Amino acid sequence: MSLHPTLQPYADAWTHSIDAISEMVQSLPDGEWNRRTPCPGWSVRDIVSHVIGMDCEMLGDPRPIHSLPRDLFHVTTEHQRYTEIQVDVRRHHTAPEMTAELEYTVIRRNRQLRNESRDPGTTVRGPLGTEVTLEQAYRMRAFDVWVHEQDLRAALGRPGGLDSPGAHVARDMLLEALPKVVAKNAEAPRSSAVVIDVHGPVEFLRTVRVDIQGRGTLETAPALGPAVTLTLDWETYVRLACGRISPESAADRVKTEGDPDLAAAILRHFAVTP
Repeated sequence: MSLHPTLQPYADAWTHSIDAISEMVQSLPDGEWNRRTPCPGWSVRDIVSHVIGMDCEMLGDPRPIHSLPRDLFHVTTEHQRYTEIQVDVRRHHTAPEMTAELEYTVIRRNRQLRNESRDPGTTVRGPLGTEVTLEQAYRMRAFDVWVHEQDLRAALGRPGGLDSPGAHVARDMLLEALPKVVAKNAEAPRSSAVVIDVHGPVEFLRTVRVDIQGRGTLETAPALGPAVTLTLDWETYVRLACGRISPESAADRVKTEGDPDLAAAILRHFAVTP
């Protein structure tokens, strides 16, 4: 049974990233598992724990019954509390325990992918008890695993994967959030346009147009006389959009033209991951 054509790209992206993660941590010394990553509050072990936990949820495993300690200062929202349980329950696992569980989880997920016969529109369990389509769930896993692959690469000094299948899934998902960032959060003026010009392993130029009602739409056509143009490299775009770095720390890697106040507001609201 072959996977539905709309699910296959997400399965391929997940596979590419999970294999990269497995290869990076397979022979990692014990001390390296505690190394900090760009993901706020999480170590290498925490990232791998999260990846394992979310894929176990895709497999339909019951969530751990676990109470979080009160001193996790990076956990401030209900979504973060939900996510943190799969992480905190593994915080004292040894390196061999981590790699063994990761390997077993990947084997089970690969088997699930091989046998997947459900329609992409099938409703499945999402985070916090929400309901999402199977296609959305696959897409979110591909995005999430690729972003965390990048977290691990940054922490362990193993750059790469910036143009992998997961990178293109991430591009599309992050671009979908841009109209809200520009029009609603940064409150760009009505009947204005903002251009985002990204170069590097993944290249694109997109225009967010804000209509007379203040609604933003994403277009591929360049705008004449935009209110703001932001030019930056793909890796910086990802790190800003995923909340891994602050606009201040990326100031030397982002070229801004046009209204400086609007540019600053857009960058202030650029992070879109929960």
